[in-house]
Amino acid sequence: TAPLPWHTDYEVGSSRHKIAFDVYLAAKAWQEFRRFRPHIIHGHMHEGALIGGALARLYGVPLVFDFQGSLTGEMVDHNFLDPNGRVYPWVHRLEKFIDHLPNAILTSSHQSMNLLKDKFGVPHHILHPLPDCADPTRFDPHRFTEADKQARRQELNIPPNRPIVAYLGLLTEYQGVPHLLDAAAQLIQQGEDVHFLVMGYPNVPYYQAMAAEKGLSGHITFTGKVEYRFAPDYLALGDIAVAPKMSSTEGSGKLLNYMALGQPVVAYDSPVHREYLAEFGVYAPLGNSKALAEGIRTLLYDEEKRVCLGKQLRERALTVYSWQAAMKQVANLYYHLTAVS
Repeated sequence: TAPLPWHTDYEVGSSRHKIAFDVYLAAKAWQEFRRFRPHIIHGHMHEGALIGGALARLYGVPLVFDFQGSLTGEMVDHNFLDPNGRVYPWVHRLEKFIDHLPNAILTSSHQSMNLLKDKFGVPHHILHPLPDCADPTRFDPHRFTEADKQARRQELNIPPNRPIVAYLGLLTEYQGVPHLLDAAAQLIQQGEDVHFLVMGYPNVPYYQAMAAEKGLSGHITFTGKVEYRFAPDYLALGDIAVAPKMSSTEGSGKLLNYMALGQPVVAYDSPVHREYLAEFGVYAPLGNSKALAEGIRTLLYDEEKRVCLGKQLRERALTVYSWQAAMKQVANLYYHLTAVS
């Protein structure tokens, strides 16, 4: 779509400008529907489900909703919506309306499925858990030699023998980045010779300044935005991966990349993280950066545990979160819905 005349960049998360993008999307979807006439509509996120729901009813085809988390929950996480404000009940009603439009809903976790059932009253029979999947070929630890890793370290000016704690994702408060920097500062202040590799965007200058204030200069590297095709090359440098996400309503697909690379993961304890990592994660109470630091420290001094957990997580990624199984589930759902309609 063409950029908006008054706003050409794209924010992460909720934004008033995205309402205009949704208008563009609705017009484009209607245009393409008339040209292509699909047998089924697959709407991604709530705006996709709302637009797809209108087209599905207009043309009498089934709708599949790809649910990635609560609409109101995301708005609250991004400080876009006040949960105690006057607008919140109306947005909540809109979310509930959208949740009841589709013939089937794919959820990124069992936690999301329970949220839809318990909070929004969605019938259980239309809910289909379909967790995000790993790409075990692209994120294969055996692809990267020690020489490859040392070359990448030199490129990033990371000392050759310093263990690396890796984070890949959005740099926002609800993703727990301030907590990660707090944990890093605690470890550095206690004399641990460890390096933090923080990959992602937006707000890079803001978090660089925060890291400097916490005394992390020389022990942290911000790469900025990393294209998906290059993500394995950078992420493979990690000896330990971290997942300090604070949101309890969204999935946490980045864990699958860590898992596929065979990296042990220190994560805040949440139902979604437990669903992905099972008993193979190292957990800290939600919001407790001191415990997060202690979890990292435990793995720094226990190489055998790091290797063991990494192997178990990669095996879990290969067996539980495979693309083949997911594709088969989606295809079977499409066949069922089109046969019924």
